[in-house]
Amino acid sequence: MNELNILVVDDEEDICEILQFNLENEGFHVDTVFSAEEALSKPLEKYSLFILDIMMSGMSGLKLADTIKNRKKLKTPVIFLTAKDTENDTITGFTVGADDYITKPFSIREVIARVKAILRRSIPPEERTQKNIKIENLELDIIAKKILISNKPVKLTKKEFNILYKLMQHPGKVFSRDEILSTVWEDEVYVLDRTVDVNITRLRKKLGKYGKYIISRSGYGYCFEYQ
Repeated sequence: MNELNILVVDDEEDICEILQFNLENEGFHVDTVFSAEEALSKPLEKYSLFILDIMMSGMSGLKLADTIKNRKKLKTPVIFLTAKDTENDTITGFTVGADDYITKPFSIREVIARVKAILRRSIPPEERTQKNIKIENLELDIIAKKILISNKPVKLTKKEFNILYKLMQHPGKVFSRDEILSTVWEDEVYVLDRTVDVNITRLRKKLGKYGKYIISRSGYGYCFEYQ
């Protein structure tokens, strides 16, 4: 399952900072750029959602959306964020493939709600049916890619989250370091077995009392065991 990455494109740095801060607090990974041209230098296929300002110097958000949807043939959802709110602008936005349209000034709670709704619709059915994994007061939110302890978010790196997800999916099952490396680090080369140990150590520390559930089986690997 891919991490939910969001790209915000707006020439107002304050807007980018506000959106990045609040969306990352919700468990998303957010990149920001200040022009459409800079956005096109990014690996666009890795993102799960684009939030685009329409009126920018240089290439407009409308042109960028057209490039993403029609030239690059990406099916990634797009939200337009703009001060323009006339009927023609809205129609144009939907014509080039927008999935939603939010005008400035905006309520950050509204933006977050719309982002979650659009991502929920865009997630494949087989992923949408998966439920959160909860052990006592430790909860792994599969869709938002975040960990909660007593309903409070715990900040994990992508690698730490994916290790914990793999272990919690199969409680009691021992995974070798090679199995964890092949899943979490995928095609990365020159990754040492020791890297798994370092990440496990950090993960245990971040989980507090729940870190003890990540068990090391000498000579075999790691498992999540809580009974």
